[in-house]
Amino acid sequence: MSDWFEDIPIELPKRGDLPMKQIKGAAWIVFVLFLLLVVLSFKPWFTVNPDEVGVVMRLGKYHRMVEPGFHWRLPRPIEIVYTPKVEQVKRIEVGFKTLSPGPPARFQHLPEEGEMLTGDENIVVSELIVQYRISDPIKYLFNVYDVHTALKAVTESVERQIIGDYAIDAALTWGRDEIQEKILAEIQKISDYYEMGVTIRLVQLQDVHAPKPVEPAFLRVTSAREDQSRFVNEAIGYKNGEIPKAEGQAQKILQESEAYRARRIAEAQGEVERFSAVLKEYQSAPVVTRTRLYLETLEKVLVGKPKVILGTDQNLLKFLNVSPLGMEAISPVEPQKPTVGRPSIMPTESRGEVR
Repeated sequence: MSDWFEDIPIELPKRGDLPMKQIKGAAWIVFVLFLLLVVLSFKPWFTVNPDEVGVVMRLGKYHRMVEPGFHWRLPRPIEIVYTPKVEQVKRIEVGFKTLSPGPPARFQHLPEEGEMLTGDENIVVSELIVQYRISDPIKYLFNVYDVHTALKAVTESVERQIIGDYAIDAALTWGRDEIQEKILAEIQKISDYYEMGVTIRLVQLQDVHAPKPVEPAFLRVTSAREDQSRFVNEAIGYKNGEIPKAEGQAQKILQESEAYRARRIAEAQGEVERFSAVLKEYQSAPVVTRTRLYLETLEKVLVGKPKVILGTDQNLLKFLNVSPLGMEAISPVEPQKPTVGRPSIMPTESRGEVR
């Protein structure tokens, strides 16, 4: 049973029996497959992501720039493609290092980068962030070997220079915004000088504080300065509230004074006109005018008061009450009787000389 296949007749073609066309066709297929494998091994295509641009180098020299998408290229090393991320915002950290973005985020402080000298010869510890983007991919790739490392070195140098121009109080409190603006302008100026092909978008001082041994004293100084600022603001608010009030009162007094002045002038002018009219009448009829003035004065003086007319004849009534009805009559004042008593005996010297 085990040798049953030995009895099956098998006829193999001989070498000379295969047609030449079939041999050539198989050889071409093998060659094409081999060539295809060789080409595919060099990856003649590439893809550029949406936040990138493709910079194609041919034989070590810039050839062209391509937009995001699928593209073909010559096999390496004839053409090499670089794809820098031009839309990505890159970040430089000075004085600290982000170990993990978190959450929670973990950082490592780097005192050798953050400690620097101020203009008044004090030491501060600062932590700085710089954000930048690629503005020119060709300059970014070929003018500076490592742009990120170079920018970090430039940032450290510029930060030490700018903070060295300010006192420690300015670096800790009121001068931080101005320091940030100057650092950004100086970094951009140096990067443009060396044609790094980047744009500085943001410079932010994350933290500026005194060294640990003296930090409590500086915190007290900062608190005192905040109190000073608060008191100044309160005083300015009080001034802004009181000055308009005082100006309003002063304006009111001035208006009242002007009104009183105008009224007194009008009254004086009226008195002058009345006096001139009376003088004119007096000059034309002195007796009549004098009598009229006398009667008018009596009318003003005696108005609303009880009136008594005394007679000159001793045989008639001594007085006549002309008060209106309802008013009490005024009884004449009786003369006081002299007090009868013992005459005083005084020495002659006290009474003076007798003549």
